[in-house]
Amino acid sequence: MMRRLSTRQPDFLATLDALLAFDYATDEGIERTVADILTQVRQRGDAAVLEYTQRFDGLAASTMAELSLSSAELAVAFDALPTRQRQALEAAAARICSYHERQKAESWSYIETDGAMRGTRLGQKITPLDRVGLYVPGGKAAYPSSVLMNALPAKVAGVGELIMVVPTPRGEKNALVLAAAHLAGVDRVFTIGGAQAVAALAYGTQTIPQVDKIVGPGNAYVAAAKRRVFGTVGIDMIAGPSEVLVIADASANPDWVAMDLFAQAEHDEMAQSILLCPDAAFIERVVASIEKLLPTMPRRAVIEASLKGRGALIQVADLAEACTIANRIAPEHLELAVAEPNLLVEKIRHAGAIFIGHYASESLGDYCAGPNHVLPTSRSARFSSPLGVYDFQKRSSLIEVSASGAQVLGPIAATLAHGEGLTAHARAAELRIKRQDA
Repeated sequence: MMRRLSTRQPDFLATLDALLAFDYATDEGIERTVADILTQVRQRGDAAVLEYTQRFDGLAASTMAELSLSSAELAVAFDALPTRQRQALEAAAARICSYHERQKAESWSYIETDGAMRGTRLGQKITPLDRVGLYVPGGKAAYPSSVLMNALPAKVAGVGELIMVVPTPRGEKNALVLAAAHLAGVDRVFTIGGAQAVAALAYGTQTIPQVDKIVGPGNAYVAAAKRRVFGTVGIDMIAGPSEVLVIADASANPDWVAMDLFAQAEHDEMAQSILLCPDAAFIERVVASIEKLLPTMPRRAVIEASLKGRGALIQVADLAEACTIANRIAPEHLELAVAEPNLLVEKIRHAGAIFIGHYASESLGDYCAGPNHVLPTSRSARFSSPLGVYDFQKRSSLIEVSASGAQVLGPIAATLAHGEGLTAHARAAELRIKRQDA
């Protein structure tokens, strides 16, 4: 079912690149629809949001108040959870907060003490964003983990206000999502979704305040809207399909490896699961496990389509070659299911999250290990990082120049400004230089 590859094949790299390729080409119909929605919401505010919510979600509302959930409603959802679910949410939230607390950056500065530059202070001021919008899929989909992973780092960063939007098609509200919002300290919740929700957050309406950044996953319309509003507000990323790359040797459990491949494949048909292994006999054991376990999966059809369409079992020469290929792929999730995984960690340069050892399943990272599960996809781990506290903080440079420091820096700046033909820049620096004959 899954394609079988070997690095010894003369066309291996070309075949691998073709397998990894994901077409980001935008659908013209979606783009036109989204562009119109953004324009309408920007121009007409609440009225447009109400119209689109009725049209797309089948949710009739005459006022935005009907599309707003109070803090009391969120608290009721949390209190009504079965004890086991409530405790699981609380445990996950505590671990996520504990991890992200360690990411907080602090302001810093230093004062120069030598020579003419004495008294000049340089540094960096760290401040949280004022207001962040969190997009959460709703309806039948339930992603309380995404609420926690997006909201808690923002709260740890000190974001002043967190506005959540979540569609409730035909009035379907997901208790777990609402409970997670309560636990994460979300300030306001609106039951809207789609491009219209992104537009409302980006531009503001009569009821929904404009945010500084929008985070959270969504469908193709949400992704297109986020792409279009970037620049007006910040966004986290435009994510592609979910990915896992497993590097395994004969010490791994083939059932565990097979299930870890399934765990990504069950997201959707475009998800990607790849195994790199130097041991041909172990690959055969994984194949046997796949054949044994697949019939037991409720989402069998989705898993099967994903593995067949974008999955691969790849035999490599050795684990060093596996690491080289892993860096080329730059996967969202990388599992090191080998006897001595820490020897490989140092060889990995590009991955969203690295799961070390046989017991570190990717699914633990999705829910409760602590690090964020919002990760770069489609090779973007080569230049970007997981969502974190740093995404909700911004940096301002501090520049305080002493009178004597201006005598040193002024001539340098003036010389360079004159070289660029920017006379006013030069004069602004020169005016602060003391004349020798004064």
